[in-house]
Amino acid sequence: MNVINEMRLSFLSKSTNESFARSVVAAFALELDPTISELADIKTAVSEAVTNSIVHGYRRESGMIYIDAKITDTRKVIIRIRDKGVGIRDVEQAMQPLFTTAPDEERAGLGFAVMQSFMDDVKVSSKENKGTTVTLVKRIVALR
Repeated sequence: MNVINEMRLSFLSKSTNESFARSVVAAFALELDPTISELADIKTAVSEAVTNSIVHGYRRESGMIYIDAKITDTRKVIIRIRDKGVGIRDVEQAMQPLFTTAPDEERAGLGFAVMQSFMDDVKVSSKENKGTTVTLVKRIVALR
C-alpha cells in the first residue's frame, strides 16, 4: 500500500470548526470519486471524532485538533484525528454504545458506534492527560 496523496490540518477546538473539518476531509477524499453515500459516511465519522475531541477531549476548553489524511493506491482514505486533551481512561469502555463522560450535556454516547458503522475500520488510542487519536479507514469502491 503506497500513499498517493496526503494532507495535514490543525484548528482550534471550537464547535464551529467541526463543519470546517468534515468539509475539508470530504473535499480531500473527492480525488477517489466516492459515491454520495461514501462521502456522507466519511463526513459523519469525521464529525463525530472532531466533536468528541471538542466535548470530551478538551471539555469545551481551548486546544488544538490535528487531522492527517492519506489516500492510498488501494483506494483507502485513512484519517487520523488527534487532540492533546484529557485522554480516555478506559478506551474499551468508552467505545461501548451509550457510554458518555458528558451526561449533563445530553450526550447519547454513540459517537464511536456511529464511526464504526460508517467506516471500514476505527482505531482509538489514548493516554490520560496526553490526548486521544482516532484513526478512521474507508475504502472507496471503484466505479465500474
